Amino acid sequence: MPNYILNNENAILYECGYTCDNALFLRLNGAGYLITDARYDIEARELVNGGVSVICASDLQSAARGLLRKLKIKRLEFDPASFSVASFEALSKKSKASFKPVINLSQKMREVKDAFALLKLKHSAKVGKECFRQMAEYISLQGDGKTEKELHKKAVEIFSDYGDRELSFNPILAINKNAAKAHALPSNERLKMGDLVLLDAGVRIDGYCSDCTRTAEFNESFSFDKAQSFKDPKKQEIYNLVLSAQKAAIEAIKPGIKASEVDAVARNVIAKAGYDRQFFHSTGHGVGLDIHELPRISKASNTVLKEGMVFSVEPGVYIEGEFGVRIEDVVVVTKTGCEIL
Repeated sequence: MPNYILNNENAILYECGYTCDNALFLRLNGAGYLITDARYDIEARELVNGGVSVICASDLQSAARGLLRKLKIKRLEFDPASFSVASFEALSKKSKASFKPVINLSQKMREVKDAFALLKLKHSAKVGKECFRQMAEYISLQGDGKTEKELHKKAVEIFSDYGDRELSFNPILAINKNAAKAHALPSNERLKMGDLVLLDAGVRIDGYCSDCTRTAEFNESFSFDKAQSFKDPKKQEIYNLVLSAQKAAIEAIKPGIKASEVDAVARNVIAKAGYDRQFFHSTGHGVGLDIHELPRISKASNTVLKEGMVFSVEPGVYIEGEFGVRIEDVVVVTKTGCEIL
């Protein structure tokens, strides 16, 4: 096992079961070391996994250099994307160890989820599904006339349970033409009967994220179910197209297939209908401790899918000035295919 150092909060959580906003984690000669300051020292010692040593220091980089000298470490891997220039210089300038950059160092180690991570991800997905049900109920009963900003605020309240749990990310709630912006900011557009509503949201429980997107028509029987009936024929056509693309991609998933092949399946369904330029993002992304992690399900990804990989499948079609449709679920690769979480 190579020696390495991490400073990303989610990467540190994965390694030792505890994280905070000022810490370094080092894996040296197989042993784990968490370096943090006095504000977190007691809590860290109480919560870290067994076998991890906690070091309290006012200067984290200096303490790390001292540990490297003490253990005579000559080579250390790090993720250059997670260190600022200043923090890396403070760490390395007085060290005799050589530092090897490895992009996505921690994400590569956790790309295939173990049983613990899968259990946590399934729980987050279950809670996230219930939040979508609650949000649909609120919109059905009280949504008429509300602005996107008001509906977005309610989504934040529901998905965070008024602060009892964390959000995976800031929810996206968009009506009609605003839904043509894949990551739309909420506006003062008011919801009325017949409008298209897109909601992209998730929860983070014990560090693990859920992620889901639904597109629906606001009507008397409003819900975020996948079975949707739009009065506007064009909206129905695009919705059915995106749903077909997602189904085809999910059916293609299995161990041994390249991520780019899954992306191509979804993309080809949409391209054949003439909307290839309106599907401008990747088909999916890994979901775990980070809301966006490995593997990437894109046309450029050469990743070969393995059992235990978890990622979103979220094709979309966005027609500027009119509306957008995205349908997203998170799946885990199984022995013979995949399971929707």
